[in-house]
Amino acid sequence: MSDQPTRQARHTHPSIPPEAWLPARRFAETLRRPIERFLHVEAAGGIILLAAAAVALVWANSPWHASYEALWHTNITLGLGRWAFTRDLHFWINDGLMTVFFLVVGLEIKREIVQGALADLRRATLPVAGAVGGMLVPALIYLSINVGGPGESAWGVPMATDIAFAVGVLMLLGNRVAPAMRILLLAIAIIDDIGAILIIALFYSSGFNAVGVVVVGAGLGLLLALRRLGTRPGWVSVVPLGVIWIGMYLMGVHPTIAGVIVGLAAPVRSWVGSEGFMELAHEALDNFQDRAARGASDHDLLAPLEQMAFARREAISPALRIENALHPWVAYGIMPLFALANAGVHLGGLSFGGEGAAAVMLGVGLGLAVGKPLGVLLASWLAVRLGLCVLPTGVRWGSVFVIGAVAGIGFTMAIFIAELAFVDPTLLAIAKLAVLGATALAASIGLGAGVFLLGGADSRDAVSDSDFEASSDYWTSGELPRIRKTLAD
Repeated sequence: MSDQPTRQARHTHPSIPPEAWLPARRFAETLRRPIERFLHVEAAGGIILLAAAAVALVWANSPWHASYEALWHTNITLGLGRWAFTRDLHFWINDGLMTVFFLVVGLEIKREIVQGALADLRRATLPVAGAVGGMLVPALIYLSINVGGPGESAWGVPMATDIAFAVGVLMLLGNRVAPAMRILLLAIAIIDDIGAILIIALFYSSGFNAVGVVVVGAGLGLLLALRRLGTRPGWVSVVPLGVIWIGMYLMGVHPTIAGVIVGLAAPVRSWVGSEGFMELAHEALDNFQDRAARGASDHDLLAPLEQMAFARREAISPALRIENALHPWVAYGIMPLFALANAGVHLGGLSFGGEGAAAVMLGVGLGLAVGKPLGVLLASWLAVRLGLCVLPTGVRWGSVFVIGAVAGIGFTMAIFIAELAFVDPTLLAIAKLAVLGATALAASIGLGAGVFLLGGADSRDAVSDSDFEASSDYWTSGELPRIRKTLAD
C-alpha cells in the first residue's frame, strides 16, 4: 500500500496520445475490446474461416453469383518496363498469398521437429502412427470408390487436416480436453501437413524445367549465404523466398512450396536468450536513464531504444518470432480470403449424374468423415499394441477417436489439393462441396463424441508436453542429439 503513491507519481505520461480526442478514443476502445477478446479465443480462427466459407456459398448461389465468378477472374498485372506478369485474382490468392500460409506451416514443422512433440522418436511415435493411419485409410477409401474413374488421381484430397479449424473445434469442448490431447492433435496435424506438402510436390506438379531448377538453386544459395553471414530472418527473407517462388513456378512445382522451404530454413535457437535479454535490457535502461537525466534530445535516445529493440527481438528464436508475427495475418486474413475465393460452389448447374460425380462425392466425404477417425484410431492402437509407444497421461482411446474425428476437418488443405487435382470444373465443384459437407460432419462427430466420451478435466489430466515422454524405451538412438543439433543450426 505504501508504494502506491510512488508508482502514481512516476506515471507522468498522458493516458491517451496527445493528438487524440478523448470521446473518440473512448469510443474506439469500446469497439476494440470485444474484438480483441474474440480474437484471443482459440476457436476464433476456425469461426472466421467457417463464416467466410458460408459467405462464399451464399454469394455463389445468390442472384449475384455472376459477380462472384467475375471477381476472382479479375486480372492483376505485375510489371516492370516491358516485362509483365498477368494472372487473375484467384491465382494471386491460391499461389501467392497461400505461400505465406505454407511459410507458417514450415515454421511450425521446424519448431516441432527440433523442440516440440516431434523432437525425438519416443515422443513422435504415437502422432506419427496416428497421422500415417489418418492419411492412408482415407486415401484407400477414396481409391476403392474411384479406381478407374475420372476422379482417381484426386486421392490426396481426403488425406488433409486443417490445423486451425480442427484445434478450434476441439477447444469448444472446454475442460473435457486434457492438455496432452491438444498436443497430440497438433502433432498429428503437423505430420499430416508434411504428408500433404510431399503429395503436392510429388504428385500434383506438372514436371521439371531446367531453368526453374537453376533459379531455385540460386534462391537456396542466397538463403544459405544470408544464414552464413549471420543475417537474421525477417523482411530480408522475402528476397530468397521470391526467387525460390519464381523457380518453383518455372519448374512446374506448386510455388507455395517455396514458403515451406524458407520456413524450414529458419533458425529455432535464439541469439541472446532470456539471460542475454535481461543483461542487455538493464544496460539499455541505464543508458537511457543517464541520457534522459542529461536532457538528451529524442534523437540521442534512439541508441538505447534500438539496443532494447534488438534484445527484445533476439530473446526468442526467429522461427517463433516470425510465426507469431504472421499468424494473425494468416488466421484472420489469408485463410478466410482463400475460403471466400474457393468455397463458393454454384449448386444450380451442378449435376451429380455425370461420370465420376457420385464416386468423387462419396470418396471425399467418407474419406474425411469416416477414414480419418478410423485410420488414426487403428494405427494408434497398433503402435501401442506393438509396444512402440503408450498413450500419454490424460489421453484415453475415446480421446484418440475424438482427435481422429476432428482431424477429418480437411477444409483449407483439402480444398487446396482439390484445386490442383481436378481439371474438370464439375468434379472440382463436387469435390469442394464434399469437403465442406465432410468438414461439417467431422466437426459434429468430434463434438458429439467429445461430450459423451470425454469426462471433465481433473487433476490427473493437468499434464504438459513432457507426458509424451511416457512412451516405452523401444526407440533408442544415439543419432538423435546430432540430428537435433544439425536442424537447429
